[in-house]
Amino acid sequence: MKFIHLSDLHIGKRVNEFSMLEDQEYILAKILQVIDEETPNGVIIAGDVYDKSVPSAEAVRLFDDFLYRLAKRKMPTFIISGNHDSPERIAFGSRIMGVSGIHLSPVYNGEVEPILLQDEYGEVCVYMLPFIKPAHVRRFYENEEFNSYTGAMSVAIKHMNVDETKRNILITHQFVTGASRTESEEVSVGGSDNVDASVFAPFDYVALGHIHRPQNCGDKRIRYCGTPLKYSFSEVKDKKSVTVVELSKKGELSVREVPLVPRRELREIKGKYAELTLKSYYENTTYTEDYMHVTLTDEEDVPDAIGKLRAVYKNLMKLDYDNTRTRTQSQITGAQDVETKSPIELFGEFYEAQNGQEMTKEQHSFVCELIEKIWGGEA
Repeated sequence: MKFIHLSDLHIGKRVNEFSMLEDQEYILAKILQVIDEETPNGVIIAGDVYDKSVPSAEAVRLFDDFLYRLAKRKMPTFIISGNHDSPERIAFGSRIMGVSGIHLSPVYNGEVEPILLQDEYGEVCVYMLPFIKPAHVRRFYENEEFNSYTGAMSVAIKHMNVDETKRNILITHQFVTGASRTESEEVSVGGSDNVDASVFAPFDYVALGHIHRPQNCGDKRIRYCGTPLKYSFSEVKDKKSVTVVELSKKGELSVREVPLVPRRELREIKGKYAELTLKSYYENTTYTEDYMHVTLTDEEDVPDAIGKLRAVYKNLMKLDYDNTRTRTQSQITGAQDVETKSPIELFGEFYEAQNGQEMTKEQHSFVCELIEKIWGGEA
């Protein structure tokens, strides 16, 4: 039995104030192409469907269209809510949609009943467990003693009464200890949300959501498929994909990736302003369409650098500097002997403390002229 494993669509997300809806629409169409080519028996979406618990109308319309296209293909689809989703909103209409093969996880109520699928090797039991915290589980199992995410997950799984003689799939949305995180995820202080992988022993495959980088957790049986798009510059070197999972007879599992190519990449470039704006530098690249993080190495700030750079790199998301000033970690302290120093001396000290170097002659002359206009010759 073959499944396409997806997660963390984050529909409606903005990255550095850029809406990703257009890119998400593009990548969802690419995912549908993968589904048509792979002809799986089901599609898994392991949480964080939306980026906010109250998604925009545009985000809802986009996901609705995706589900409609899956339903037209008569593709069984299994969707749980993640920490970014509202479990009540994800669960809305679940009984009606289930008739069409679109299975939505209900709000956690202490009971998780499997959805049964059949192939030549027998039954496959699909358990859908939305994002949970210890408080969610404790509400229904007051007599159980636990005080951690691992304990809560262990109790939740214990009460599923999993038949380990069958092939079992768990869809859930948690942080498994040791997984490699990126900057675009929510991080819990001290790793208090960690779940130990040992709690997933009853399952033949655990389809995880929450972590944005595709990876196995110990072995291929427990896996994050990652996001279909890059949502931070910490993911620049990552390769995005969908995970294809195949279960044959009990104990036999294969996992592989199908690459996803976005409409626009996230890229980082570094250099002096004059170099990066040379036509010979950018004309033979796709950079002008991609989402860019530009680091300028000029010692002096370029006036209106963002506006000027966007004339070349129209999707410039982030601009910063790497120079003497930014590399100097000196702490600016209060000025000394203020009463005995002229405005130009005070400004010079401030400039040097902030930038790690003295003003040039041209800068000194400019500041003198400015101070004379303001202070009427007191410089």
